[in-house]
Amino acid sequence: MRSLRFLLQKEFRQIFRNPAILRMMFIMPVIQLIILPQVADYEIRNVNITVIDQDHSTYSREMIRKITSSGSFLLSGYHDNYKAALEDVEHDRSDIILEIPAGFERTLVRENEAKLFVAVNAINGMRANLGAAYLNTILRDYNQEVRTQWIRFPKFDEIPRVEVMPRNWYNLHMNYKLFMVPGILVVLLTMIGAFLTALNIVKEKEVGTIEQINVTPIRKHHFILGKLIPFWVMGMIVLTLGLIISRIFYGIIPVGNIGLIYLFASVFLLAVLGLGLLISTIAQTQQQAMLIAFFLMMIFILMGGLYTSIDSMPKWAQVVTWFNPVTYFIEVMRMVVLKGSGLNDIARHLGIIGIFAVVLNGWAVMSYRKRT
Repeated sequence: MRSLRFLLQKEFRQIFRNPAILRMMFIMPVIQLIILPQVADYEIRNVNITVIDQDHSTYSREMIRKITSSGSFLLSGYHDNYKAALEDVEHDRSDIILEIPAGFERTLVRENEAKLFVAVNAINGMRANLGAAYLNTILRDYNQEVRTQWIRFPKFDEIPRVEVMPRNWYNLHMNYKLFMVPGILVVLLTMIGAFLTALNIVKEKEVGTIEQINVTPIRKHHFILGKLIPFWVMGMIVLTLGLIISRIFYGIIPVGNIGLIYLFASVFLLAVLGLGLLISTIAQTQQQAMLIAFFLMMIFILMGGLYTSIDSMPKWAQVVTWFNPVTYFIEVMRMVVLKGSGLNDIARHLGIIGIFAVVLNGWAVMSYRKRT
């Protein structure tokens, strides 16, 4: 234990002597956590729409007014023919074309139905899909309003109506910051743990100090613990800073027990740091370590359920997410922060992350022994 204490003193001194590591660990995550949730918003606003109104009737004008007053669309063009509207799309002035055919009002009144044509610029798939969904909702509401005006209800024998009152549980106003901030904090914690641990040991390889350590009587597990514990402590400090920023800037107070977040984060950091140690045993230079860590981080982030729902992924991708530790922490953070889940609810996630920690650290120790 004495040698471990000396190793820890050495590691902490090295960390605090290097201002670059301190900036990467404390300043960068704070700035990212303040900026990223402001722009990570799934809600689409100001979708440019071009309208081809060949009817110029009362109903068509009322429908256009309803679309433009919704707050989601900006009227970027108003034409009489499709060719002119298509030019707006080709020059990126418009995202959606809505064509109202001639005789729209007459057909609607006489035949009780009328057809509209909607064309979507699908270069930006998410913007196109959500914009088209918004437009369909507005048109459906408008259709319902028109039909309601036409129906004459008997005075004392009203037609039964079914009224749907939706309610969002755990995030009443669908505030995306409540949804995104816990996930972004997990990603930042993962990147700090994996990157810095991997770079730390590889740097010792490059400067040759690891060879000096290898010839000393220091035990291998003491060496690994000496590299792991300082960054584990730093990771917990970063988590605390992230929770404070979430409270100050976004007003996020976990509904559940905050101790559960720290409990899960403590095991999660062991897994992530084990991954960093494993990378450091494979890579010979800091550039190699950076590239390997970046490759894994891209997969972890994009397949972690932060930006896209895991249930919407293909079956093979859902299987891959079983081996992604970030997936479990993001889910646990949202469960505890938004839903107030308890220890029993996250026990399965905690057990899986514990297995990750044992496997990755054990693999790193075995790999390190093989090379020495």
